[in-house]
Amino acid sequence: MRAWVDISAPAHVLVFRPLLGLLREDGHDVEVTTRDYAQTLELLDQHRIEATIVGRHGGRSRAGKARSLFSRLSALKKFARDREYDLALAHGSHELTITARRLGIPSATTHDYEYATLQHHLGDRAATRVVVPEAIPTERMARFGVRPPKLLKYPGLKEEYYLYDFEPNESVLSELGIDSGRTLVIVRTPPDVSLYHRRSNPLFPQVLAHIGSQEGVHAVVVPRSPEQRDYVRGLALPSVIVPERAVDAQSLIALSDLVVSAGGTMNREAAALGVPVYTTYGGRIGGVDEMLIREGRLLPLTDPRALKLRKRDGEAAERIRRDPRILLDLLLTAS
Repeated sequence: MRAWVDISAPAHVLVFRPLLGLLREDGHDVEVTTRDYAQTLELLDQHRIEATIVGRHGGRSRAGKARSLFSRLSALKKFARDREYDLALAHGSHELTITARRLGIPSATTHDYEYATLQHHLGDRAATRVVVPEAIPTERMARFGVRPPKLLKYPGLKEEYYLYDFEPNESVLSELGIDSGRTLVIVRTPPDVSLYHRRSNPLFPQVLAHIGSQEGVHAVVVPRSPEQRDYVRGLALPSVIVPERAVDAQSLIALSDLVVSAGGTMNREAAALGVPVYTTYGGRIGGVDEMLIREGRLLPLTDPRALKLRKRDGEAAERIRRDPRILLDLLLTAS
């Protein structure tokens, strides 16, 4: 089978790393496209995934996103037209499923947040199969035209699948100059270029100021863009470390005492690795995070003073490692 995978954001690199390996192990011919967005290209390089760059992110404005969408749709169609793909796969890339439908290629997409409304109205409607976690209620997917048998579900978190073989690399601590005697906090900035997160997040700067002034803390801030990196550095907070490039965030999380994230994937990675995690997300909470909050694996934060800034006692909670072939088999039902 000739398969086409489009990786359009940093988190998608992690999701597809084991799936690409399994596809090729099974003898399939796989080609990957990507776009120049945040740390996507750096992570592809880190994980030695070859990809053809097609387009870039459109920025924060709706006009910029629209221009980028139409430009990339045209470029992807030109790229794929004569390649005779049997299947197209994505994690939330609506450009891929739209292009695949225009070219008559079966497609499957997966995602784990149901309130990226515009993205799903475009991408899910165009897809042959849509694969989501069981935690997302079926009725929330129906408004995108997605119902069984088009809708398929998997148990647990997507992070439990792509972290199935993960073991932390402790060298990341020395590379960043982290003092092992301090409480290590990993901080993820808000997704402020996303249309589904339009409201400002006043809590995040408060959290950053609180953590960054604690003498017994080392806070590693993982930004989403050069602009966010420059902003955090400009605050000159004494306890804050801002990496220059994309880092092994999963190892940092696993070795940390606490994670505070205004996004989604890093929250769930911490939960999957058994690390205490607080969310400052300012958008609408989706089904997966609702489940984690109910289970006590994700803690909503409304006041920075509520953070328990201390060294983690003992080992992390027991991890759930799930076979990524389960997720791949669901995606392959589109073919």
